[in-house]
Amino acid sequence: MREGSLEAPVRHPLDWNSPDFTDPEKIDAELRRVFDVCHGCRRCFNLCDSFPRLFDLVDAAPTGELDSVKSEDFKAVVDACTLCDMCFLTKCPYVPPHEFNLDFPHLMLRYRMAERQAGTGGPGFAARQLTETDRNGRLAGAVAPLANWASRTGNGLTRPLMEKVAGIDREADLPQFHGRSFVSRARSRPPAVDSAAPAFGRKAALYATCFVNYNNPGIGEAARAVLARNGVATEVVYPACCGMPQLEHGDIARVARSARTVAAELKGWIDSGHDIVALTPSCALMLKFEWPLILPDDPDVRRLADATFDLSEYVVGIAKREGLAPGMEALPGGVAVHLACHARAQNMGAKAAEMLRLVPGASVSVIERCSGHGGSWGVMKGNFETALKVGKPAARQAAKSGKTFLASECPLAGVHLKQGIDRLEGEVPEIELVAHPIVLMARAYGLA
Repeated sequence: MREGSLEAPVRHPLDWNSPDFTDPEKIDAELRRVFDVCHGCRRCFNLCDSFPRLFDLVDAAPTGELDSVKSEDFKAVVDACTLCDMCFLTKCPYVPPHEFNLDFPHLMLRYRMAERQAGTGGPGFAARQLTETDRNGRLAGAVAPLANWASRTGNGLTRPLMEKVAGIDREADLPQFHGRSFVSRARSRPPAVDSAAPAFGRKAALYATCFVNYNNPGIGEAARAVLARNGVATEVVYPACCGMPQLEHGDIARVARSARTVAAELKGWIDSGHDIVALTPSCALMLKFEWPLILPDDPDVRRLADATFDLSEYVVGIAKREGLAPGMEALPGGVAVHLACHARAQNMGAKAAEMLRLVPGASVSVIERCSGHGGSWGVMKGNFETALKVGKPAARQAAKSGKTFLASECPLAGVHLKQGIDRLEGEVPEIELVAHPIVLMARAYGLA
């Protein structure tokens, strides 16, 4: 047996259609096998709240070992996992091809799917409704001013009610909605493509993502502007959500349906020579890695995975292959850039930092700690304070960076970090939160 972490981690397809995948006894046996290895190693103690919960269970058990921990107590460990994948990709020495074959996040996913099928737990009705991002985006966008007023932190009328009914912590900042989606804006305001740019001739289909489409069209507009300045003709497409919110709840069948729908729609764009660029890292991770593990025999899904780029990855690729168009000006004061977990999980390197360093005179400080947000997990009552605790080292690092700007590839993580910074004790220097590093690049070009 070779020592772990000497080879690239390998992920196996999810055999989610097999009865064994959701068999309670087989899941419990696998939980005990994996947890026993984790207990003997403990390298992941500071990644998230799952591992401290597990180790506390073992340490408090009568024998001090896993054999005397009750199976029903495992649920607390599962519930704290945000599927960030950092244990699999950055810490665990026992992931495949090591013979211990540990994949902690996908085991948590398996537990959640079984729980969902059995109707024995999992998210309640209100929490499930939060994952309906397309429906919620359309409805809230139609009444955006009212929706944003109701969701504003500090609204003493609506936020306590939301906390009671939907379980959303009244202190958690929530995304804003826009009356016009990114797809709608893209139809009426296509940017002029610079034919003199080195990358002229490239074509990209921007997968809008539910967040950019409904909550922050500015990220998409900045991306189109930067790419057009660099000669890339873009189209905006959005067949449906990638299914990450449903994946977090163990609804793998729903994710598979989303994958088939989106892959079928984007197939035509790939056929016409377009690169596929996902505008947020969670969605890029789904298209590139999670979907092929859920539908390994679907040729459209496999082809889409091979054609997809994360936004930061795509811009850096242009810089390396063709070179960027001139005209950027320095960003005063520098940037603290947070590398989102789902960007790191793509195993492509620190592309956001690489991209920002392309700005002349850029001073970039990199934050590689989890923000703690975990998608919809971090805004829920009972999780929000834990999420802030997990993200406190990253918030402290951003505050101490002395930079003018804070940017995260994950807009939700950025907002959460800013809340963590605002809670730090003592005098905290002002730092401007920017929705995505691409917005800063657009500013450097004078396009924002």
